[in-house]
Amino acid sequence: MRNPHLLGARGMIHLFLGFFIALAVGLTGVGGGSFTVPALLLIVGLPAGEAVGTAFVFAGVLRLIAAPFYLLGRHVHSRYFRLLLQGAVPGLVLGMYALHSLAGHEGSPWVVISLGLLLAASSSVTFVPRIQNPNFTVRNAHWLPWLAFPIGVESGFSSAGAGALGTVLLLNYSEMTPPQVVGTDLVFGLVLAIIGSAVHWSFGSVSTEVLLQLLLGGVPGVVVGCLLTRRLPAHKLKAVVAVIAICAGLQLVWSGARTLVAERTQNTTTSIGKIRGSQPVVVLSPVVKPGLVAEGVCSDSDGHVIKGELRSHHVPAE
Repeated sequence: MRNPHLLGARGMIHLFLGFFIALAVGLTGVGGGSFTVPALLLIVGLPAGEAVGTAFVFAGVLRLIAAPFYLLGRHVHSRYFRLLLQGAVPGLVLGMYALHSLAGHEGSPWVVISLGLLLAASSSVTFVPRIQNPNFTVRNAHWLPWLAFPIGVESGFSSAGAGALGTVLLLNYSEMTPPQVVGTDLVFGLVLAIIGSAVHWSFGSVSTEVLLQLLLGGVPGVVVGCLLTRRLPAHKLKAVVAVIAICAGLQLVWSGARTLVAERTQNTTTSIGKIRGSQPVVVLSPVVKPGLVAEGVCSDSDGHVIKGELRSHHVPAE
């Protein structure tokens, strides 16, 4: 049976989100995780772990579709590809494990803030200029696995960064031409996305309904973007995508900070009754007008919160 919510009002919003995110990925080859995670957190309202897992699978499918367009007539440098994977794959697993461990605890606002900072930082490296020193790249290529490790950690924790960070790394630590960098980095990001998708799927941190809605818009979006990429200036488009991704990351930081402040304010202003034995202790307002209904909140000896309703009434004077 067709899911009635699949193409409802929210489903159509998710479909258009998928289309525009995929269009940006098709045009520039980057931005999948940097756009998808903030959208899933701020617009769709998914939990942090589920947002990253869903973004991983979505970005993996987009890269799989975009790969033939970007690899046509270009080459993947096998040596640098292997060097990147040697460092990035262990980091990827570590980053996903850290996210899975943190997302289930009370520190969810901190996870959102961390995601926002990582997304903004990884997007900002788009503006890092290439080192114009061939001797530097030849002498320091052996550092690639060590430098790829934090990229893997960042990608595992936020699903983003493999594209932008991998490109900057290859530009500065290899002698490859820009087309070779694009091809090698695209396949590198695709492998990370496949591994990350499998791990997140095993964790159960993928929203299949939201993923399907994103893909319904994303598949045509990435195809259109790839077809238009030869007619539009990719360098300028990448700068625009990076600026938008930085803003989205900062918005995540702001959202997480607001939630954190609200939670702390609520904790300091809310009085919770304590339990003596098996009877809850309820703290009442000294004056309650007759006929009004008030909500009472207390906790038992195990710390479980009990909510109740208190109705006021006239008490005849003795």
